[in-house]
Amino acid sequence: MRLTVLGGGGFRMPLVYRALLDDTGDEAGRCTELVLYDTDPHRLDAIRAVLAEQAQGRPTAPAVRATTDLDEALRGADFVFSAIRVGGLEGRANDERIPLGEGVLGQETVGAGGVLYGLRTLPVALRIAERIATVAPDAWVINFTNPAGMVTEAMQRVLGDRVIGICDSPVGLCRRAARAVGADPDRAVYDYVGLNHLGWLRRVVVDGRDRLPELLGDPAALESFEEGKLFGAEWLRALGALPNEYLHYYYFNREAVASIRQSPATRGEFLRDQQARFYETAGSGAPGALTAWERTRLEREATYMAESREATGGWERDSCDLDGGGYDRIALAIMRAIARDERATLILNVRNRTAVPGLDEDAVVEVPCLVDAGGARPLATGAVAPDQLGLMLSLKAVERSAIEAATTEAGTDSGIARDAALRALALHPLVDSVKVAGRILDASGALAR
Repeated sequence: MRLTVLGGGGFRMPLVYRALLDDTGDEAGRCTELVLYDTDPHRLDAIRAVLAEQAQGRPTAPAVRATTDLDEALRGADFVFSAIRVGGLEGRANDERIPLGEGVLGQETVGAGGVLYGLRTLPVALRIAERIATVAPDAWVINFTNPAGMVTEAMQRVLGDRVIGICDSPVGLCRRAARAVGADPDRAVYDYVGLNHLGWLRRVVVDGRDRLPELLGDPAALESFEEGKLFGAEWLRALGALPNEYLHYYYFNREAVASIRQSPATRGEFLRDQQARFYETAGSGAPGALTAWERTRLEREATYMAESREATGGWERDSCDLDGGGYDRIALAIMRAIARDERATLILNVRNRTAVPGLDEDAVVEVPCLVDAGGARPLATGAVAPDQLGLMLSLKAVERSAIEAATTEAGTDSGIARDAALRALALHPLVDSVKVAGRILDASGALAR
């Protein structure tokens, strides 16, 4: 089986390769060839050096080849894993810094920063979808490119349900909640509903009994893991659900913005500088690329959402917080389920159909799905609380306005594209003024394509 990774020079690529190395299934359903595609040959060289060290002593390791030619990368692919970052980390740094200059949240996927990232990424993602439709029409696309829900919905307009979006945040939350009540995370059933980076865990069912009320009533257990520390036991008890960590930017927006603005660097600026050092070292051809990558990865994980933690007391992540679901393992689970027809239940970004009442059937939602050889099908969630549905509807309008801006013929600072882009920014709940939205749009140059 051939897997093509778009953004194959990305920093987290070794996580995917590690998961492939650990897959001991029969060859018919196992990845035997990995194709890395990237527009930056230097980054490809660095990551190939890491992968070569990972493969040492592993005779069944998938063969690896790299290319900067998209069609060559896609040809013959059974699965395509999209993890691109249009504009690189410099683009992310600008997406975060420009809104902060206006006093509103600057974050990779949430708020104005997420909209800017989407406006830059969607045209490229759509062109890639068109090439997949032409060169590898039978391939399944697993999308991790952020903003994941927005990009997945746009690519589905070209490729349909063969595009499945993934994120590691929901499964990490679910597993941490199960461990907090003393349950085996692999034996629990989770009721989770939302959009990407905007979801809620509503039930944790173990042996037929929902353990979430017990957890919400135990402040010590609740605040023993990351989300409990972020949101606080009082608010979670009042909410009656466990929110995805990214909802901290909504529920504690003022504190989050203040903390980020006081930091010496945004998350994008930190990662830009940190990864530049790694790529310089690993791309030099000197031994030790894997060691350098592992050291950089651990620092990256330990500093994840540092500003939000600072805004809630300045606590450190522990081993439980660091042990999430792993998007690499989620991607592998999807490939196994489809290639081997092994049924799996996973929280994914898929077309709603009728799973979430209140959203139309084509809206991409993030819910538990049954995955097998036929792809991923969402499981019904039941009624959604008004506050949750209201936020979901608002964000879906933002996503679709951004998609409209990216797909319209008028890709300039006037006309339909600007109207749609301005709407995407101004309608976001975390942007408090239409004038602010307009200034952010102009400063970003998002429509100057």
